Amino acid sequence: MGHAHSIGSRRYRFDDLRTLLARASPLRSGDQLAGVAAEDRTERVAAQMALAEVPLAQFLQEPAVPYEADEVTRLIVDHHDAEAFSVVAHLTVGDFRDWLLGDAAQAVSLHALAPGLTPEMVAAVSKLCRVQDLALIAAKCSVVTRFRGTIGLRGRLSTRLQPNHPTDDMAGIAASLIDGLLMGSGDAVIGINPATDNVPQVVRLLTMLDEVIQRYDMPTQSCVLTHVTNTLQAIERGAPVDLVFQSIGGTEATNRSFGIDLALLDEARCAALAQKRGALFDDGARGAHVMYFETGQGSALSAGAHHGCDQQTIEARAYAVARHFKPLLVNSVVGFIGPEYLFDGKQILRAGLEDHFCGKLMGLPMGCDVCYTNHAEADSDDMDVLLTLLSVAGVNFVMGVPGADDIMLNYQSTSFHDALAMRQLLGLRPAPEFEAWLLRVGIAEPGGEREPLRLSGRVPPALSAAVRRLEAG
Repeated sequence: MGHAHSIGSRRYRFDDLRTLLARASPLRSGDQLAGVAAEDRTERVAAQMALAEVPLAQFLQEPAVPYEADEVTRLIVDHHDAEAFSVVAHLTVGDFRDWLLGDAAQAVSLHALAPGLTPEMVAAVSKLCRVQDLALIAAKCSVVTRFRGTIGLRGRLSTRLQPNHPTDDMAGIAASLIDGLLMGSGDAVIGINPATDNVPQVVRLLTMLDEVIQRYDMPTQSCVLTHVTNTLQAIERGAPVDLVFQSIGGTEATNRSFGIDLALLDEARCAALAQKRGALFDDGARGAHVMYFETGQGSALSAGAHHGCDQQTIEARAYAVARHFKPLLVNSVVGFIGPEYLFDGKQILRAGLEDHFCGKLMGLPMGCDVCYTNHAEADSDDMDVLLTLLSVAGVNFVMGVPGADDIMLNYQSTSFHDALAMRQLLGLRPAPEFEAWLLRVGIAEPGGEREPLRLSGRVPPALSAAVRRLEAG
């Protein structure tokens, strides 16, 4: 079925939904590279106007990637919740945007709707949204997950403490770790990207992180961001695995390029759940969200696995993969893949807000690595704007990197101070269990209304011995 819209005397025609979605997408260098972008702004507006008239139900009949050719499409279609979808099934994409901006769309109704939304639906409506729409609608969504702490409650902003080191030097990792803890970082996860990615090294890093968490009775979780097969082997060797990490994509072929499929992710989740390492909460439930996924626009194009789709639609399909495995954390590493896919700060900003919007609408605990590579046309001012907008939009967590400069991965992210600035500016707090720990050990003290938690400026006795060991070399 074709789609068309006229502007002036010119009539634009789009052969199918996949083409329409691509032409309606805001400008992306990756879509230009793939040859799927609109030829100019006029065609983009024509596509957006045509897209606004498409019934949401049509996306169920016309997947962006064929059902027979892709297990991600089969996952999306086979697990679609028709009853949840029935609330908006009569709407077009344009009507759906209006509904999302209206009073009927609130946290409870959006939570109930999420299983009924497919990635193509949320990608489509995001293409019709202004920046303020993306923030306002996402801010209505609340997605809460638990392992040893509770992530995603309203009025909270969590952080991943990222103490990477270019040689995996334990003293260097420990220095960054203590620096982050003293800045109130680490309630989402303490997560290390290993410089040397093999199973013995993964076990070594996991053991070190677990010893720190247990020694100081910290209500957080650890993760070594290695391939899922390495984590499975680490579990078999008895390593203390809290979370299973994996980069994921929105098509079967993209995931195959990562060396994974849905069956492997299911195996890993079952193995992690069997460890029963999550905390027992007051309601008697054990924290059972054990997966940590990272995504990013452009990975499917890099793998030659985008099926002629635009990169943002494929990114939203990755969220369907994540949703199926009930993760604790998901984040878009939005600017990491480089300017070939998101050329400058403007494109990175828009993509980050779209990713967060789509993930939250689909019921995911979305975070964002607000970041850029050193060869992109972006700088820290661009990242400050995106970080502030995401914090206003209710992002679950962001990164905490010493000085915002990851010296192992060689890219620019957000610092411990950046997260503190957002907490102070917007009156946000860490996860409740981690907040109580910060107060208990003396890292923080109660603040006022606009700054409900204030750093004490002191090294507490619980950490002073570790600081002295580092100072002594």
